Amino acid sequence: MSQPAFDFGDEPFDDPSNPTYTVGELAHAINDQLRRGFSDGVWVRGEISGLRYGGPHRPHLYFALIEDSDADAGSGGGGKAVVNVSLFAPMIRNLTPLLKKNRLELANGMKVRIFGHLDYYARAGRLGLKMAGIDPRFTLGELSQARDDVVRRLVASGLFDANRRHHLSPVPLRVGVVASVGTAAWHDFHHELEHSGFGFRLAVCDTRVQGEWAVGMVSASIRTLTARRDLDCVVVIRGGGARNELATFDAEPIALAIATSPVPILTGLGHEVDRSVADEVAHTALKTPTACAGRLIELVATYLSATEERWSAITANVRSDLIDTTTRLSDRAHRIARRTHAAVERADGRLDTRVERLRDLPLRQLAAGQRHVNRIAVRISSRAPQVLASEERNLDFAVSRLALLDPVNLLSRGWSITRDSHGAIVRSTGDVTNDMIITTQLADGIVTSRIDDPTEN
Repeated sequence: MSQPAFDFGDEPFDDPSNPTYTVGELAHAINDQLRRGFSDGVWVRGEISGLRYGGPHRPHLYFALIEDSDADAGSGGGGKAVVNVSLFAPMIRNLTPLLKKNRLELANGMKVRIFGHLDYYARAGRLGLKMAGIDPRFTLGELSQARDDVVRRLVASGLFDANRRHHLSPVPLRVGVVASVGTAAWHDFHHELEHSGFGFRLAVCDTRVQGEWAVGMVSASIRTLTARRDLDCVVVIRGGGARNELATFDAEPIALAIATSPVPILTGLGHEVDRSVADEVAHTALKTPTACAGRLIELVATYLSATEERWSAITANVRSDLIDTTTRLSDRAHRIARRTHAAVERADGRLDTRVERLRDLPLRQLAAGQRHVNRIAVRISSRAPQVLASEERNLDFAVSRLALLDPVNLLSRGWSITRDSHGAIVRSTGDVTNDMIITTQLADGIVTSRIDDPTEN
């Protein structure tokens, strides 16, 4: 193509060799080139962003297909590549059965491979893609690949079955709940527990369970509840939905929050066909929120039933033991009564015998005593003269000895008794002093003397 001339001479404006387009003509020319270059349409893969409805009655869908691309010639430099996509109402109707069959729903963050035709929209001056088809296998493959990568990392780190090693209380009445309050899933779960008749206590974290903020909010809610020490378990629930929406629970942050939880985690994520990574790492995975509530109720009911059965067994055993004990006690009471009656009869017999013996014993003892007194009286009568004679001899002997010791007799035989002025008997020269007056008693009188010179021998 030749370079345009800029000499602004007198050339005509409609020179066939260098035509001038109007804006509308340029738009038609661009679309003609696009149709010729991409006559059969084009497949494009990327991530959906900015999904929105448009039009008077919101029948159409618009979104951007984005990709973080490296710097290369094709992309015109590094950064984010964007293609605007339009999905009009007729195509929505055509693609809905295919999406439902594969349980997919277009959503932000969803990786897709779509088919369409390039179109330059003159009113906005923007190149876009009119979507006409989608490859669900690509999206499912991306979801499966991401899921497998998370599972592989969890297994390698030893966290895949960590939560299942925790003991679930047989009476899980204190329950933490991660759910979007107000949804049908929450109402179904809450209704089941409320009408169970058991005293469940719920600690609820109202959480978004789908959309771009769901992964962070769900994982944060799980960590918040599992940090508490007053919960028996934590339940993560949401209703059914498209497979790509439920892929939120394949995210690694949620899986790690469950795997590292110190309390058992139960999941009821509302999908019966697939199991998310959250289901795989949870202590117990159930198909729906209602089933999750049913499991909690079943555990409590089973425990209550077992407790009542054990109580009934204890009561029956106690009743049986009481009957046996009562029977044994009654038998022993009868035996004791019989033995007591016999013992009383024997005691009565012995008492009668002893009464008879006691009646005769005083008479026999009195008779024996009288005989003993009589014997003693005879002995006293026969021995009295002998005893009196002997005692008289002893008395005469004592009188003779006493006479020998009488001071009067001693004085008559030449002895004397000397006393000091105080009447004390003088027994040695040490008892007297010069000029002391002493008296000496003799047989026929008393001599008074004064001491001139007491001399010791």
